[in-house]
Amino acid sequence: MSEYMIPIVMFAGITIVFCALFWFRYKARSEMQQTFRAALDKGQELTPEIIDRLGTPKRSKDKDLRYGIIWLSVAVALALIGFAVPEPEALRGLLAGAAFPVCIGTAYLILHKFTDH
Repeated sequence: MSEYMIPIVMFAGITIVFCALFWFRYKARSEMQQTFRAALDKGQELTPEIIDRLGTPKRSKDKDLRYGIIWLSVAVALALIGFAVPEPEALRGLLAGAAFPVCIGTAYLILHKFTDH
């Protein structure tokens, strides 16, 4: 594989992931609207409380903790990859890249600590 294909494949992969994310979000909203329409067609009354509860699902209280652990795991994986590559410049680059997920993971853990449960 030529050196030019590596960034092309990387950006194509990122694009595919984001397209899938938006597609599934669109499908979820479409199914929610179909549920509302079916309820209205059957003559059921939809109060604002029911619409709010169905439209915005309840957020899990441990979601920030899970996100923090995932981001910190990504940072550890990047650091381990850096130690596995024998070049010192690769280690420095991957450790620098691991700093970003460490900051995000730490922020999520702080949010988990200080939010009301």
